[in-house]
Amino acid sequence: MDILQIIFWLLLLGVFYTYAGYGIFVWLWLKVQKILGKYKNKDNTAFPHPSVAMIIPAYNESEVIEQKINNSLSLKYPPGLFRIVVISDGSNDSTPEIVKRFPSIFLLHQDERKGKASAMNRAAAFCHDSDILVFTDANTMINPDALMLIIQHYSDKKVGGVSGEKKVLTVDGQAEGESAYWKYESFLKKLDAEFYSIVGAAGELFSVRSKLYRDLQRDTILDDFILSLDVCRQGYVISYEPGAVASELPSQNIEEEKKRKKRIGAGAFQGMKRMSSLLNIFKWGKLSFQYISRRVLRWAFCPPALPLIFFLNILIVSLTNNKPLLYKVLLGSQIAFYVFAFFGWLMTRNKLRKLSLFFIPYYFVFMNFTIWAGLFRYLRGRQSVLWEKSERADRKITYIDRKNT
Repeated sequence: MDILQIIFWLLLLGVFYTYAGYGIFVWLWLKVQKILGKYKNKDNTAFPHPSVAMIIPAYNESEVIEQKINNSLSLKYPPGLFRIVVISDGSNDSTPEIVKRFPSIFLLHQDERKGKASAMNRAAAFCHDSDILVFTDANTMINPDALMLIIQHYSDKKVGGVSGEKKVLTVDGQAEGESAYWKYESFLKKLDAEFYSIVGAAGELFSVRSKLYRDLQRDTILDDFILSLDVCRQGYVISYEPGAVASELPSQNIEEEKKRKKRIGAGAFQGMKRMSSLLNIFKWGKLSFQYISRRVLRWAFCPPALPLIFFLNILIVSLTNNKPLLYKVLLGSQIAFYVFAFFGWLMTRNKLRKLSLFFIPYYFVFMNFTIWAGLFRYLRGRQSVLWEKSERADRKITYIDRKNT
């Protein structure tokens, strides 16, 4: 086997492991542990309810903030132990005025716009006397039982934070690729939590013990990623509650989604730089293994590996006619995949009905492309820390009841 083949197979196995192999390994590991009787279910028995502060960062959210507040007020939790705080730094629309219509809601507003990380720090300081801080986006709606389900996890003293489940609604065929991606992510998060801890909470619905919140650096891009891993570095784990669902509409169009994904890509490389200590598997053990498998490989390895695999496959097939049929089959499969992705792009560009057969390959390619774009944006220092709202599909959101999905 020549050097091209060796590199080709190493890259291909790396991509397979990142997107499928890790999940298979953890699933099998958990099955074996249960068979051997070494796996113990986490104790989520009832315990005295802690005080909870729900923090809603809202920059120019006048279109949705009233619905968000009404949704938050409908959540089930003992009276007197739950308060809602809206922080609207820099909002210059009617968001603050709408919030003031609700006497029970705490409004933290200042005219100066410093970015989400600074806003979260200010809100966390204001709510320091609450036991649990719950962060949720203004454009997501939550099911009524979400808080009660999340709080149960804190009966385990090792749990420092709990992430809910993000669900992207499919509207008129939109977001099929993104919705499928988040369904798979939810499956992996369930495995992550059972294995040890999830590595990067969903900012749409994420909670943390107030005593573990440490101020984020002002230029932090992915606050949920940094905050959740910082909790893990303090010796705690992040649990996962799939029954607590934060539902949001898809981006209004692919350009809006590209803007959001580029920001995530830039934040990914910033986050990897700041969390580089987690690469030490001898110190962090399971956490390091999960961090590398679930984040570093997906962000830093797969985007460059995918085009390399394709071009190496072409070289291997074209350099000699004596290569095994397997290489021709793999090349044909890759060509078919990228052709499907191209048709998915055409459908998206021309606003045609999106078919999963084409749109899921397109969304996969799109995600990896935006990681590249995010990297260049980060290296050039062009990613602003200020919120960049993505316009969402024009439709009212309703929460998703996990029991009926």
